[in-house]
Amino acid sequence: MSQHTRQGTPPQTIPSGGAPAPERTGAPDGRRLGLTLGMLVLPMYVALGAPSVALPAIGRALAVPFGATAWILAAWSLTSALAMPVAGRLLIRWSPFQVLVAGVVALAAGSVLAGAGPTLSVVIVGRLIGGAGAGATVIAVFAAATALPGRQRIRALGIIAAASATASGCGTLLGGAVTAWLGWRAVLAIPALALPLLLAALPSRRALTRSGSGSGSGSGERNGSTGRLDIVGAAVLSVLAGSLITLLQAHSVGLPAPVTLVVAAAGALAAVGLWWRVRSRPDGFVPRRVIASRGFLAAGLIGGTVFAGYYGVLFRAPSLIEQATGGGPLEAGVLLVPAAACSVLAGRLVGTLTDRFTGWQVSAGLAALTVVGVLVVALFTGPIPIVLGMALTVCGFAGAQAVLVSLAPDLVATDDRDTAQSLLNFMNALGGGIGPAAVAGLSGIVPVPVALAALAALPLAGFVLSLTRRPTADRRPEPDTTLGSPR
Repeated sequence: MSQHTRQGTPPQTIPSGGAPAPERTGAPDGRRLGLTLGMLVLPMYVALGAPSVALPAIGRALAVPFGATAWILAAWSLTSALAMPVAGRLLIRWSPFQVLVAGVVALAAGSVLAGAGPTLSVVIVGRLIGGAGAGATVIAVFAAATALPGRQRIRALGIIAAASATASGCGTLLGGAVTAWLGWRAVLAIPALALPLLLAALPSRRALTRSGSGSGSGSGERNGSTGRLDIVGAAVLSVLAGSLITLLQAHSVGLPAPVTLVVAAAGALAAVGLWWRVRSRPDGFVPRRVIASRGFLAAGLIGGTVFAGYYGVLFRAPSLIEQATGGGPLEAGVLLVPAAACSVLAGRLVGTLTDRFTGWQVSAGLAALTVVGVLVVALFTGPIPIVLGMALTVCGFAGAQAVLVSLAPDLVATDDRDTAQSLLNFMNALGGGIGPAAVAGLSGIVPVPVALAALAALPLAGFVLSLTRRPTADRRPEPDTTLGSPR
């Protein structure tokens, strides 16, 4: 919060529920912890940018349509999204460091399997496993960062957001180089590098353990869940998310009509089941009091739409550049480096912007940038407009990640912080899976520019939703009002 805010003036920053928390003596330094955690997320986000450049080569090598290769991106985003609420529940009993270790191990194992897969099906299974590990790792990283006080929190989150966006964008350069020199299999195995990078987190192990014990202890008993995982709630949410991604790509992968109908029916039943589960078990996998908190669902939907715009463009931009220049994956990766560099600027500006504007106002601007970026890629040809459009979506992605993740803890009670973070990240990551799936599915029906233009409707909806929020929606509910009947 800005040091110039006058006493009695309604806060205009994130968090905005009163004065900022005092900085604790001996608390971890936000910049140092942010750099450590940012380094850990690098391989995970490279796993999104790097394969996007290798997709044409993968399609040719495995003799599958280009549209089917969108599953390589979507599968990662899908299980990453689904693993996040599970990891949030694990944080009730485990420290962020323990969840981090489990996530990195699964991430590395899945990536090795994907790199060695002889068929697209095996590659996708590996990506599903790796994505689950990535989701758990992300939740552990954000749980540690959001436990920091005041300015240290937004500082750490800004560094992590810049690292994630830079990695996903620069992943195109790394993916292009590795594809050209070592082949596409090495590209899919890159995230396994997270395993040796885990050693870099050992000096911060004490801070990671302390963050977890302070944020989640007692929440299971207080909420009546005692840390038990709601298997039914997790299952219906998984089926709903998986069916949505599958339906979006049904045409591009040639899914038979009967199978498509079965998937649609399963998704509809899962939606009804999720609604029933939330009502019948308020403390279940999707706690009713969390999603009923004012502004929480809006934050998740805004983030999901921005992520959809970014990942949808990331899926198509490398192949569009290859077509425009006649070059290969390495040339496409080099041209996209300036776009990736914009993430560093976006991450650094987040703290300044949130000193002057509310979180919803900043989110509206970031969603608007994403809309413009998607439309630029859709409407203009040539490498320069594609890079410019990609840069705008990178800024939206990096900024929205830091702003909305920082906002989430202030929309719910303290005991629900980890659960709220995991559900918010689930909606963000699910949007990241919807983007490529939607573009791939529509590209089989309409020209690619039309598919991208249609994709712009998602971040546009996020922009409109951001404008409808009021500053009072940023206020954190008190524990005694949140843990009672749902609001």
